[in-house]
Amino acid sequence: MERIGLIAGNGRLPFLFARAARKKGLEVVAVAHRGETDPALASEVDRLTWVRVGQVDRIQKAFRDAGVKQAAMAGGIGRVRALAEARPDLGAVRIISRLRSFRDDALLRAVASDFESRGVTIIAPTDFLGEVLCPEGHLAGPRLHPAQQKDVALGREVAVLLGQADVGQTVVVHNGHVLALEAVEGTDEAIRRGGRLGGNSGAVVVKRCKPQQDLRFDLPAVGPRTLEVMQEVGARVLALEVGRTVLLDAPALFKGAEAAGITIVGVP
Repeated sequence: MERIGLIAGNGRLPFLFARAARKKGLEVVAVAHRGETDPALASEVDRLTWVRVGQVDRIQKAFRDAGVKQAAMAGGIGRVRALAEARPDLGAVRIISRLRSFRDDALLRAVASDFESRGVTIIAPTDFLGEVLCPEGHLAGPRLHPAQQKDVALGREVAVLLGQADVGQTVVVHNGHVLALEAVEGTDEAIRRGGRLGGNSGAVVVKRCKPQQDLRFDLPAVGPRTLEVMQEVGARVLALEVGRTVLLDAPALFKGAEAAGITIVGVP
């Protein structure tokens, strides 16, 4: 049986990828990160190896021993955890020593290049999951009113600038004011901070790719958990980039948005 590698982070995307690959008749050889990946992934894959963040050589050995020639990175690694708990091995040192920039995109491209130099091509998880990408238009909840449309436009503009600086993917806006930009804390905490600053009264959350994004890794992703965080702080709109944002469990996401009165829209 042909094999595919999975470098698994947190969230539901590793599960979606594993299921899609197995439906195509592939054996899934997964490497999971301690403290990030849900242990339940073990039941969705054919082989599973646990590593610490930064153990590049250990991941490559797992793939080499299994004869893996292609692999996908699916799921995130919390930046705070990566900074505090990384256990870099000689493989990580090898990659870092070649870097001129430590920004996310440069680091991930360097990781992919190192894997490819050792016989493992890194592919986009969406090569198997095109159906989970955000479509265009009104997707759930009430229709946008004019003030919200203006906030979405502002959020998109700021998100592009944020992405160009390779900082984050999420912007929180309300009544023409930018309340929060995502940095190392991640999307959920950015939403919480922005919602609180907006007085829990209807913030707009905009999430989109960085302009220079390599679609093989770190695509924006949202799911029912995102709605829960928005409800905590009274955020009312979730605007997502078409074709470049992953919808985790879209039916539950849309159903939850309708029940909560939260608008979801796909925008270019």
